[in-house]
Amino acid sequence: MYGSPETIRRILTESGDTWAVVGLSNNRGRAAYGVAQTLQRFGKRVVPVHPKAETVHGEQGYASLADIPFPVDVVDVFVNSELAGAVADQAVAVGAKAVWFQLDVVDTEAYDRTREAGLEMVMDRCPAIEIPRLG
Repeated sequence: MYGSPETIRRILTESGDTWAVVGLSNNRGRAAYGVAQTLQRFGKRVVPVHPKAETVHGEQGYASLADIPFPVDVVDVFVNSELAGAVADQAVAVGAKAVWFQLDVVDTEAYDRTREAGLEMVMDRCPAIEIPRLG
């Protein structure tokens, strides 16, 4: 498993409350939309990152992580596995503290690179499932 229960808890409770959600748009049929809503309910600031740069859930969107003009704590990745590694590398470049690959998003080389860069990382998990479990 890529991301121990301790790592999951640290990311959700200690890494900070500004979450860039890569792949988040106003498409209500996509998982990112509902997950972002759940993160907001638990006190996280959700920053949409999508080529359309749409405002979602009341938060201004940005076309890329590099376009966000303030620090991001966690990068939550809702892109397919083939694209996820590049996003993890961008998260390192912008100084994020953690990267979270959603369910079915797996790139073991990106996981290793991200951990070697000093970031916390979880892969193939969903924060909307994990955060209510914290009690």
